[in-house]
Amino acid sequence: MAASILTHPVSAAALPRAGRSGLRCLSVSAGRSKKHQEQPRQKKDPLEIPGLERITYADRGYYVPWLARPKLPDYIPDWNPKYRRCPPAQEMALYKEQSSYVFNPKCRLLGGVKQALWLTKSKLIEGLPQRITDLYEDPAYTFPNHEERVHNAISNACLWSTTEEIREREEYCPKLLHGLLHLCQTQNSSYPSLSQRTFVENWKLAAHWHKDSTIYHVRGTNSLLLSAKTPLDPPASPSEIQATEQHVLDSLYPLSPAIDLQEVNVYEERNDLGFRVGFPYSHPHTVYVTEPCSTRARFLPDQLRAKMIMIAFGGAVAKAKILFGEDVKTLPQPIVVQSVGTDGQLFHFMVLQLNTLDFHSNDGIKNLVWMDGDQALYDTVAFKPKIKRKVVLVPAGIAGFKPETFVKFWAMYLNGAV
Repeated sequence: MAASILTHPVSAAALPRAGRSGLRCLSVSAGRSKKHQEQPRQKKDPLEIPGLERITYADRGYYVPWLARPKLPDYIPDWNPKYRRCPPAQEMALYKEQSSYVFNPKCRLLGGVKQALWLTKSKLIEGLPQRITDLYEDPAYTFPNHEERVHNAISNACLWSTTEEIREREEYCPKLLHGLLHLCQTQNSSYPSLSQRTFVENWKLAAHWHKDSTIYHVRGTNSLLLSAKTPLDPPASPSEIQATEQHVLDSLYPLSPAIDLQEVNVYEERNDLGFRVGFPYSHPHTVYVTEPCSTRARFLPDQLRAKMIMIAFGGAVAKAKILFGEDVKTLPQPIVVQSVGTDGQLFHFMVLQLNTLDFHSNDGIKNLVWMDGDQALYDTVAFKPKIKRKVVLVPAGIAGFKPETFVKFWAMYLNGAV
């Protein structure tokens, strides 16, 4: 858009007023600086004259033009917690001298998966466990007519729900995930065990553990959790668990393991899955993590996979301490939690098996993480084709559809029901 040109002389005093009327400064330096922007007026304190007492209208209780304005104390409505001023951190009941580090859903780990593996004392295995691989390779568990139905789910989320050419990731990413989960729920009649599960939205998690004399927490509200009445069976055998003693964790030097985590001194060491006592679906099955940000602040794929590991690990730690006690080190039975992450196009599948809570050293038995990432459901989605020099660069509609990605999504959902 071309800049407006001043056809009549404007004085320097009128520049701020001209800026409000839509006129622009032709000088780049002047436009970027705050020289021509109107500054808010600052209230000046009344002049104090030694030996003279100011006569105000404070005693009268109403405004009097010829009397000075009194200096009244700040009004603090104690009945409204929104305006309540928090006391200093040192005066709070939960204040502790030792700092702790908190991971919340907004944390983006600079070290990515490598940092998450160090924090959770885990060994990474590429690919999915053999049990899930058998589910999506066996024709007996094939989702009926899945290609057409998944294609319609993508069109419903990305094309049919709006008439705008630029699709907002914040809108179609959650809608696509819920559409795929709805397709999986249509098979409850074929697999009765699927009806023994429920979805928990805005799942609140609180977990903590000690590693190298440092306290770490996983806190926050997560998007969606699939919980079940029965836990998942561990995919690794006892011999495979014992073989993890030979694995050496990668060092993060020169980075600190707590980089990008929130350092706090006011905290409470507790483990809570957000369920009430007696809740029948108390076993975490799959955590669904979405990244619907369309700006530069979005998570990188490696950071999204690290977020999946941390949230699933927090759920497994909280469940293990609820079942076996706060001081348990070697678990009598491993805890398994799955996770699926997506940004609306790429899908990441992860399975975590919690074998130990002994974090005093990096030696001994490790936890296991299976990861299958960067699985694209489609290549591009466009309302209109993108043509350059009579060559179609991006066709209209859905291009590069990959139904095998949904087959893995279905196998993760089906795991534990057959």
